[in-house]
Amino acid sequence: MFILVNLKAYPCDPIEVATAARDVAEESGVRIAVSPQAADISRVADTGVETWAQHVDPNDYGSHTGSTLAEAVAEAGAVGTLINHSEKRMKLADIDGSVRAAERAGLETCVCANNPAQIGAVSALGPDSVAVEPPELIGGDVSVATADPGIVTDAVDSAANVDEDVDVYCGAGISTGDDVVTAEELGASGILLASGVAKADDPRAALEDLVSGL
Repeated sequence: MFILVNLKAYPCDPIEVATAARDVAEESGVRIAVSPQAADISRVADTGVETWAQHVDPNDYGSHTGSTLAEAVAEAGAVGTLINHSEKRMKLADIDGSVRAAERAGLETCVCANNPAQIGAVSALGPDSVAVEPPELIGGDVSVATADPGIVTDAVDSAANVDEDVDVYCGAGISTGDDVVTAEELGASGILLASGVAKADDPRAALEDLVSGL
């Protein structure tokens, strides 16, 4: 299982979370990555933790003021990127452009989607992975794996029907080790979470709980 921690724009200490993630990953053998704000990518990557961007835009070098260039986040130390998070929605053509931009920069990609039907659509774009995240459960205390396990199994099937090489991650409401185990049992190969770690009083303890059942 892959654990991807999205720090969003939460007022947490990205270095504290990154250091905790690095240490827990080394001790447990579980792959853990942290996705900070773009301005913090270099500092987070310097801790040695696997570092992802939260977004890249579907453009190349040029007159694109305010855009997040895939090459720029890669040079800062990111090795992967989220695309089309529920809080950063994109049109399908732009999702495709961002996937291509990430590939050009050598970044691993995870495209987020709301439901199994959308998972199938974005899987056709050839990302490395997809994450199913019902918006109504994001940031809540109930995980999608518990609230509606059918969404997870249907998402896994939907992606497999399009491209068996696309991994499926489970997002929205994931916060405990039990949630991670349940997601794995439903066929997910990773989880995407944010507040369960970024808002935790003790990020290391939260991460240790997440990997406890693996």
